[in-house]
Amino acid sequence: MNIQSIDKQLLLPILILFTLASCSKKFEESDYSAYFQGEIFNPNSDYVLFCKDNNVLDTLYLDKNNKFFHHFDSITPGMYIYRHKPEYQYIYIDKNDSLNVRLNTKDFDHSVTFSGRGAEKNNFLMALNMKNLVDENAKYENYDLGPKDFLRKLDSTHAARTTYYLRSKTMINWSNDFDSYAKAKLDLYFFSQKEIYPIAHYIRTKQDIRQELPKDYYSFRKKVDYNDERMISFSSYTRYLSIMLNATTNETEIEFDAENKFDKNIEKLNIVDTLIANKKVKNAILDNIAFVYLLEDQNLNNNDKFLDRYFELSTDSTQHSELIKIQEAVQNLKYEKRLPNVPLVNIKGKSIHINRIISKPTLMFVWTKNSLGHADGAHRRAIQLLENTPDVQVISVCIDGEHEEWVDFVNKYNHPNLIELRCTDFNQMKDQWIITKIQRSFVLNSDGTIRNAFVNIFDKNIDHLLLTKEEE
Repeated sequence: MNIQSIDKQLLLPILILFTLASCSKKFEESDYSAYFQGEIFNPNSDYVLFCKDNNVLDTLYLDKNNKFFHHFDSITPGMYIYRHKPEYQYIYIDKNDSLNVRLNTKDFDHSVTFSGRGAEKNNFLMALNMKNLVDENAKYENYDLGPKDFLRKLDSTHAARTTYYLRSKTMINWSNDFDSYAKAKLDLYFFSQKEIYPIAHYIRTKQDIRQELPKDYYSFRKKVDYNDERMISFSSYTRYLSIMLNATTNETEIEFDAENKFDKNIEKLNIVDTLIANKKVKNAILDNIAFVYLLEDQNLNNNDKFLDRYFELSTDSTQHSELIKIQEAVQNLKYEKRLPNVPLVNIKGKSIHINRIISKPTLMFVWTKNSLGHADGAHRRAIQLLENTPDVQVISVCIDGEHEEWVDFVNKYNHPNLIELRCTDFNQMKDQWIITKIQRSFVLNSDGTIRNAFVNIFDKNIDHLLLTKEEE
């Protein structure tokens, strides 16, 4: 029978029955096969990378319809990553799952949807991710609140989201392994905000409220498993540990002194050594501390001392060579050198050579469409600096997104000495400017030479650095 001749009113019930039959299929206990397929709208390349713990397991190529398909004869249930550069997302695959993903690169995170066997748990993670993204802008305003109001608002949101998690867990009946990731994504988002709050409140209000915090304020730290090996490639987990270590060592303490950055990072290494027993977790966190430190503290003597201590504690020899490479690459951004040219365009879409537009002492910061709260805060800080120091210029560089979307966002920030640019090849910029985190800014001399390639626009002494006479 030709399917086109079937009455459309009968087609939907047939499809439903087919789907139910597929979902009710019986699998052998020893069958660990699974399917992963998908469709990408507006693809950036002709392939998707399928990864585990940052290792590429397979390259899934798109066909002429921008679809891919892969059958796993046997797969270990767990959390995986699929990458379509420059973006990535997590996917949990259990045995016998048959997952189909659809996404649009123009709105990557907001467009991801799953269907098929195993879709419910992955759609839950994406829904939780979207709820967190919606909170991003509001959370900065929450940091302005006093401790009681901040905790009341945060705990209320956490409780509502926990109810959503428990209801989904009951309905979907997911595995204990998946539950570890779901609970981590739920809780660590709120734990991170509690870690950040005391310093963020001071930065935004100039009020030190640390003595007003409840005595049990940090009791949530006891709920975190610091030795969970499964989580070392899960960003919610590693991001929280990084934030917690910053808070514990008071790296951004109320009266921050840049000179003590070396001591604070050595302290971080020592805390990790005593706090974390699992070697894989310990190595992963030590590596993260080292990568961040080498991209911030450019005192070569301190770098050598820091690496000596890192090598004493880390047993991950493969990362040792990577860190040495980074230390060597940093030399290309040393004082009085010029920034390598990378593909940039202005609002009119015209290509811009970075070293040809510098005419004053300049602060340049980068931002992403995936963190609009940071982007807004950085722009407001930039305009504040320009109003206080009219003899400087600020360059804002968006590292991703579509041109029209970017123009719409930046049009609300207007200042004659604020230059808006967008990078059209993030990978090239990342490698040449060593962009590994979004809180990254550069201070350039009026002739375009580098004064400091590793600063933060929110550093309290950034205006002093900009105003320091170049001959000094």
